Amino acid sequence: MARGFSRRAALHEGLLWLAAALAGGAGVTSVAGSYAAEILLIGCVLSIAAAVATGTRRGEAGAAGGEEGGEVATTTLSHRARELLERLPDPLMLLDEANRVVLANKAMVAVVGTDTQKKHVSSVLRTPALLEAIEQTAAIGEPAAVEFSVRVPIERHYQAYVTRTGERPRITAVLLHDVTAALRAQEARADFVANASHELRTPLAALSGFIDTLKGHARDDEQAREKFLDIMRIEADRMRRLIDDLLSLTRIEQNEHVPPLDEVDIQDILRDAVAALQGLARMDEVILSVAEREDLPLVVGDRDELTQLFQNLIHNGIKYGRPGGHVWVSFSPAYGPGAPPGRHSADSFVGVSVRDDGEGIAREAIPRLTERFYRVDVRRSRERGGTGLGLAIVKHIVNRHHGRLLIDSVAGEGTTFTVLLPAGQPLSPK
Repeated sequence: MARGFSRRAALHEGLLWLAAALAGGAGVTSVAGSYAAEILLIGCVLSIAAAVATGTRRGEAGAAGGEEGGEVATTTLSHRARELLERLPDPLMLLDEANRVVLANKAMVAVVGTDTQKKHVSSVLRTPALLEAIEQTAAIGEPAAVEFSVRVPIERHYQAYVTRTGERPRITAVLLHDVTAALRAQEARADFVANASHELRTPLAALSGFIDTLKGHARDDEQAREKFLDIMRIEADRMRRLIDDLLSLTRIEQNEHVPPLDEVDIQDILRDAVAALQGLARMDEVILSVAEREDLPLVVGDRDELTQLFQNLIHNGIKYGRPGGHVWVSFSPAYGPGAPPGRHSADSFVGVSVRDDGEGIAREAIPRLTERFYRVDVRRSRERGGTGLGLAIVKHIVNRHHGRLLIDSVAGEGTTFTVLLPAGQPLSPK
């Protein structure tokens, strides 16, 4: 009876702790901005850990344990409490009053190493600013937030949040949040703005220079005027293509999280894409060939976006392939695992390959091909009217369709781009 009462009392105390943590988190939200959710999470973690630990202490030791039970509240975390904290996705570490590690969950072990139990925090964490924040929080109880980076084995960036319980025996919690992806996204946005500005500045400078020339000494030179106007038209077209690609990329990124639901005939889309580019291919004396087949299912996709995707790939084959060469388009059903022959499963794909016979791409350059404004040959790309955004658009369209983009290139033999798209209606049995 007494033991049941102790457990109910511990549960009641745990609820009070949790309510206090939630109330504190709500107050923090109004003043801490982006830190609010993390501090609230720490508060909840501390309340759960302390409540379960207190329940364990009281259930096992009774009133004799008292409030001055030393480290027992932190060292006797129940199995249920440990399991809960182990399942947290972010790295978490709990410290006792002597700043020794009581618990480091799996995510934290992956960051600091495996041998952490009962070690002093200074022998586990090596960041002076974080250690100073832990000592201050443990001493005065004020929460702290610290940013730091880990350079090996790979560079990672973290925000650390430190807080402490108010009741004795006190527990200090250190929660890490990996912000590497967010920082890289910020860098990518900054690079994108810088590159876009650079790409627009060049044709704008050319237009401005030719306008000044036509207003000056070339005012009455009809031959020079026609020449300059042709160049101005080329530069204006270049800016228009760049702006169109920027707008297209932005629109695709905004909808990237919403997968398409329509089912379309991929061979029909490729026929339209090839027909639209036949004129350009004839100018370069390039032959476009489409090897159609009868056993393909429909694919799940957006017709307009897929048309843009394959026009970009075929256009690249024309621009960067061998002059007077060939661009081949082929199809293949890529059946999912476990599907019987001739039948598609829920994870089946249809493959579309676009191959040219150009000079190929260096293997080290292939991983960067889908980066915005990346060009293997800058001069040739600009001469051929490229914006450096075509393959970035391809990548984001493929991502939206939950597909895959494969790139294979052999020096002197050409490059093959293969797009795998989710299959729609099932194939008929052979």
